Amino acid sequence: VNTFLSCSQYHKMYRTVKATSGRQIFQPLHTLRAAEKELLPGFHQFEWQPALKNVSASYNVGIINGLSGWTSSLDDSPADTITRRFRYDVALVAALKDLEEDIMEGLRDTGMEDSACTLGFRVMIKECCDGMGDVSEKHGGGPAVPEKAVRFSFTVMSVSIQAEDEQEEVTIFTEPKPNSELSCKPLCLMFVDESDHETLTAVLGPIVAERNAMKESRLILSMGGMPRSFRFHFRGTGYDEKMVREMEGLEASGSTYICTLCDSSRAEAAQNMVLHSITRNHDENLERYEIWRTNPFSESVDELRDRVKGVSAKPFLETQPTLDALHCDIGNATEFYKIFQDEIGEVYKNPNPSREERRSWRAALDKQLRKKMKLKPVMRMNGNYARRLMTMEATEVVCELVPSEERREVLRELMRLYLQMKPVWRATCPAKECPDQLCRYSFNSQRFADLLAATFKYRYNGKITNYLHKTLAHVPEIIERDGSIGAWASEGNESANKLFRRFRKMNARQSKAFELEDVL
Repeated sequence: VNTFLSCSQYHKMYRTVKATSGRQIFQPLHTLRAAEKELLPGFHQFEWQPALKNVSASYNVGIINGLSGWTSSLDDSPADTITRRFRYDVALVAALKDLEEDIMEGLRDTGMEDSACTLGFRVMIKECCDGMGDVSEKHGGGPAVPEKAVRFSFTVMSVSIQAEDEQEEVTIFTEPKPNSELSCKPLCLMFVDESDHETLTAVLGPIVAERNAMKESRLILSMGGMPRSFRFHFRGTGYDEKMVREMEGLEASGSTYICTLCDSSRAEAAQNMVLHSITRNHDENLERYEIWRTNPFSESVDELRDRVKGVSAKPFLETQPTLDALHCDIGNATEFYKIFQDEIGEVYKNPNPSREERRSWRAALDKQLRKKMKLKPVMRMNGNYARRLMTMEATEVVCELVPSEERREVLRELMRLYLQMKPVWRATCPAKECPDQLCRYSFNSQRFADLLAATFKYRYNGKITNYLHKTLAHVPEIIERDGSIGAWASEGNESANKLFRRFRKMNARQSKAFELEDVL
């Protein structure tokens, strides 16, 4: 059912239709409730071999309080947060059973003998976690919770099987819309500010523990009438830079260590824009944290910081070192927006403009974009604005305000190169969708970097933005490793944020204690 009706709205409709037509076209509420139980986690039986460490073996567990297991001794502050979640393994089972028909169909299509395929299924899971910003507080008892919410969710990206006699792994299911809010299943909702590291780690702790337990074990679940065994592989890719730095114990985004994938410093990255390779990973971050904590070589703070390359807190959740396509778009659009302002004011001629001058250029740019492109100025750059700003059309509109013809040409060239590069990290499957741009990516990024270094020296002298560095230096390597960047983006989770707001307003009980369960 794809309508968003609250129970009372539905019941009213059901009664009216029944009374006027005399026929029962819609099902009564209690049958829908019963049907819904089958779709929610906690309905299907399953077991793990070996049994999961520290996770109960019961399967009929629905929504639980995310704080269960929170040890509150006297000296612990009580948690001033409300959180509701599913148990991770139970939620995964529900998601797999949801795809049962697709998986069985995939088996038939590859011509596999159904009864022979009971072992060797491999499931790829994309994990996303994102702060939802401002959600105003509800009435009702309970702790005073922060006005911010965080949601942690997962998407089943693909299911593949390696039959006993085969060498090749065969993919039998691939999520066709990996960035839709429909494929992005919520696992945990919490009222926490994403910058409150202590509470965030405490709430996500049990999820991390369950996830680690599942890596060591296989799930036995009935599919198409036969028990089959599944192994899970988790990839935390749907995080924006802020969240990655938080989870992996790195310094904040303004740090000189600008990259979450390599050890480069901001100055090095501005000097050499293209040639970097991915070196960071979760285990290395843990080792570096130990060095930071113990300082085995008795170095000064600066030497020590340089040795650990900006790891200064304990990493607690493993993320896949990648680049988030959505935030990459937003970050680069912000940067282009600033370049446009600088070009309107010809900053390359006068390097230190006053605040007033800058303000007037910005006003001119906003006015022009609003008049010609119908683009309203936004407080914070968002995905939709970024998509409209990063077009040749918008560049032409901006060029009307740029005085010198050669600078206009440079801007056009810059945008042309950017638009050649963008599909590569936006596409769900770049090798199929834009093979030519994929082949020319390194060449284009080198051209782009040369242009910045030559013509925009005033902006990139010893500094560069985090996402621009990743866009220029790391994209080809990530695609070679994962096959795609776009498919693993945080977009599904972001677009589910609007569902959260909507359900919270329209379809949830208006009390703090219940609303998260209803939304979940």
